[in-house]
Amino acid sequence: QVQLVESGGGLVQPGGSLRLSCAASGSILRINAASWHRQAPGNQRELVAAVTSGGSTNYADSVNGRFTISGDNAKNTVYLQMDSLKPEDTAVYYCNVDLTRRSGFRSNVWGQGTQVTVSS
Repeated sequence: QVQLVESGGGLVQPGGSLRLSCAASGSILRINAASWHRQAPGNQRELVAAVTSGGSTNYADSVNGRFTISGDNAKNTVYLQMDSLKPEDTAVYYCNVDLTRRSGFRSNVWGQGTQVTVSS
């Protein structure tokens, strides 16, 4: 069984920063790729940032230059550093991980989501 536990969400003022964490636990051989997505009320879930095991990253235009995705392979943890936050960044943020289990099987797992609210 593999689980993702997200943390780091909360209320922040416009212009502030937050760092989200996504920790994977269980029988994991390696993380192949990871991404962060978000969903605001009434909107579809959208990709925010993604990273591969090789370190390649890509970002949504709306967050490029303000958000940074990174990972710690030793801890099986993925981070999303969010700077210069705007009210339109308010959403539930979800982590997604593509991983290989020790059994050799590949899995795609979603976190439970963490609320980010940007408001004065």
